[in-house]
Amino acid sequence: MTMINTEQTKVHTVMTREEVQEQVHRFRREGYAEDRIFVLTHDKTRTKRLAERTDAEEIGIMDEGIGTAIGNIFRNTGDELRAKMRSLGVAEAEAERLEAEMDRDKIVVIAWGGREYANDDFDRDVYFHPYMMYNGYNNQPPLR
Repeated sequence: MTMINTEQTKVHTVMTREEVQEQVHRFRREGYAEDRIFVLTHDKTRTKRLAERTDAEEIGIMDEGIGTAIGNIFRNTGDELRAKMRSLGVAEAEAERLEAEMDRDKIVVIAWGGREYANDDFDRDVYFHPYMMYNGYNNQPPLR
């Protein structure tokens, strides 16, 4: 039996509530704690509704850190979403790409490894699905 590393953050992009539910169940089977599985959309009401209906969580103050939460009061929706993802270790370039996906009505489901990140710090080991290749420059995640 293969052990899943639940300290690794995983980010999946899906389209429907059913896919969110499937991914939440998959993350739970892998051993991620209920309070470390998040859902994000470009619309706060949709995010709240999906979180309630799929047993996922919204990224809250305790997850993103007090500094990010206070800063989000003054940010527009896109900036707030990127800041929330960055606080979980998603690189700036990836956060921008994921926010653009949410602009196109996609849903982001995150199984968080548990480490908080600040400023320009990010987790180089985040797993993305679908996988996107980078060219390895400009502070972007490395090629795998």
